[in-house]
Amino acid sequence: MHHAPLEEFRKKMGEVIDINVARAVLQWDQEVYMPPKAGEARGQQLATLSALAHRIFTDTKVGNLISALANDTSLDADAKKLVDETQHDYENAMKLPEAFVETFALEQSKAYDAWIEARKTADFKTFQPHLETLVELLKQKAEYFGYEDSPYNGLLDEYERGMSVKKLRTIFDELAEKQSALVKRIVQSPHQPDTGWLDQTWDVDKQWDLTVDVLKDMGYDFEAGRQDKSVHPFTTNFDLYDVRVTTRLHEKELFSALTGSIHEGGHALYEQGFRPEDRRSVLAQAPSLGIHESQSRMWENMIGRSLPFWKHYTGAYQAKFKGQLDSITPEQMHRAINRVEPTFIRVEADECTYNLHVILRFEIEVALIEGDIEVADVPAVWNEKIKAYLGLDVRDDTQGCLQDIHWSHGAMGYFPTYALGNLYAAQLFEQIEKDTPTLWQDVEAGEFGQLLSWLREHVHQYGRRKMAEEIVHDATGFEPSPAPYLRYLEGKYSALYDL
Repeated sequence: MHHAPLEEFRKKMGEVIDINVARAVLQWDQEVYMPPKAGEARGQQLATLSALAHRIFTDTKVGNLISALANDTSLDADAKKLVDETQHDYENAMKLPEAFVETFALEQSKAYDAWIEARKTADFKTFQPHLETLVELLKQKAEYFGYEDSPYNGLLDEYERGMSVKKLRTIFDELAEKQSALVKRIVQSPHQPDTGWLDQTWDVDKQWDLTVDVLKDMGYDFEAGRQDKSVHPFTTNFDLYDVRVTTRLHEKELFSALTGSIHEGGHALYEQGFRPEDRRSVLAQAPSLGIHESQSRMWENMIGRSLPFWKHYTGAYQAKFKGQLDSITPEQMHRAINRVEPTFIRVEADECTYNLHVILRFEIEVALIEGDIEVADVPAVWNEKIKAYLGLDVRDDTQGCLQDIHWSHGAMGYFPTYALGNLYAAQLFEQIEKDTPTLWQDVEAGEFGQLLSWLREHVHQYGRRKMAEEIVHDATGFEPSPAPYLRYLEGKYSALYDL
């Protein structure tokens, strides 16, 4: 059926998406290939494209078109969903005055430079005035967006729609208590893995070849994507048929490139799994960062750190690294890649400690935005929480409260999505095991087709047609809860550490 306003709307939204994709290509290049002296010009190019996309999107004509379509009862369910989701984004974009967006971008840029400087000297005070400015701006941003109960909810909505401080507190209190207790038991266990054999030099080209093989086995389509190297592994998507991943290689780390590639591969399989008819529209997006993270965590941890996985891939590793792994068994590989050790750095944390790093950041963010603590208190509060959750004494601010880039970008409300990703992954995975009785035999044979089909059917294809909690509920029959994740950790690590 020809529907002129709807077609005009699709065309306009397609243009906005095209500009955002051009911006994403420039950002990808910035991280992968851009020469060092190009930074200043690239910043300008990105700013121009951001402003252009914002201008087209927030044009009053677009607003009128969205309003007219929102009240059009003749639209089918898909078209209605497309209009509703775009309206949500449009209203959010209109809530922030242009002057505020400019000020925020400027302060982010200053804060980022100050953060880099502060990390070099391990001195939070260099970063402190900039974080104070950003926290004030974030409080303002929450007021512009509007919220119920806590101003933090206004910020959370950008990353995890439908989530609230109240819900998170309930989940995180239980996780913090039970995961801290599990970590204590593991650290005290006499059954620690022998990882001395990992202390060798591992050829990075051979590591690279193995990551490519594993990505192909997972079902990542290299005809619709590619893998490159970057400082921080990431996934970016320019279209359903152009979803790219990166990984990082280190000759002293046998597993780092592999886990990076599998993690990003999980994200990429999600984005290669949207519906073709949703291309160039907001429906070809994940509804939240938590649900996106559930895909990368599931592949990286539940599959890539499982014994059946290593029963399949240890042979391939031995063939690549001749003479270096000859006497190493799949069991030893499995134990080494699942080693639990409390560390200061979130991105290096194992499964058992990871959420604790996230929870302490969430607690500090909420306290800052709700005004319970001052920015000046952050280092002391941080160090106190690291001691309480992980039993560690922080030596300096660089390994403490200056380790993450997020706050220098003014991104508060982001961290909780990492922990939610773990919870969603475990809950979905319990259902996958029920629905796929041969799952572990498949993994041991290097076959991931059934797993991918399940994820395509129950998660990937919906894009933004459903909210994150709805996806989890519809796939498993239950509201999202921490119970499956705690069962997963307890089961896996009790066996590994003979608890």
